[in-house]
Amino acid sequence: MERAAKSELVSTLNDVFVNTNVVVVAHYAGLTVADMQKLRAQMKQAGATVKVAKNRLARIALEGTDVASIADLLKGPTLLAYSSDPVAAPKVAVNFAKANDKLVILGGAMGATSLNVDGVKALAVLPSLDELRAKLVGLIQAPATKIATVVNAPAAKLARVFGAYAKTGEAA
Repeated sequence: MERAAKSELVSTLNDVFVNTNVVVVAHYAGLTVADMQKLRAQMKQAGATVKVAKNRLARIALEGTDVASIADLLKGPTLLAYSSDPVAAPKVAVNFAKANDKLVILGGAMGATSLNVDGVKALAVLPSLDELRAKLVGLIQAPATKIATVVNAPAAKLARVFGAYAKTGEAA
C-alpha cells in the first residue's frame, strides 16, 4: 500500500470514528469469503458497515477521537463494525457470532464509553431506533383510540338496547 493510500485510509477511518455512534471490534480469523460477504450484507441491510483495516493504521486514526479506548483491542486479525444507530452494528455482530463461532467479539465503544463483550451484547438486545419510534407512536395513539371507543360505547349500547326492545315488541 502506498503512502498516499495509507493516509487516505487513515483520514477515512478517522472520519468514521468521529461520526459514528458505535464501533464493535471482533476477530474474524477462519471466516470464509462467503461468510464475510454474508456478514457485510447483513450489516448493510441493518444500516451498519464492516471494515477490515490494518491495526497500525486504525490506531493512528483513533488518536484524538472519543472511541480511542478500543486501541487496545486492535491485535490480530480484527474487523471494525460501525453504525450511526447505536444498536444496529452490535445486534448484527452478536447474531452473526452466535451462528458462526469463527467471529469473536472483543468489545467496542459507544461514544466515549468503552464496551466489553457483555456491553456489546447488552446493546444488541435493545430495540433499534425504528422499533422505539414505532412503540412511541403506538403509545401516543393508544389513548386516542381508547377515548374514541369509550365515547362511542354508550351510543352503541343504546342502539343494542333499542334493537332488543324492537325485537321483543315484534315477537309479542
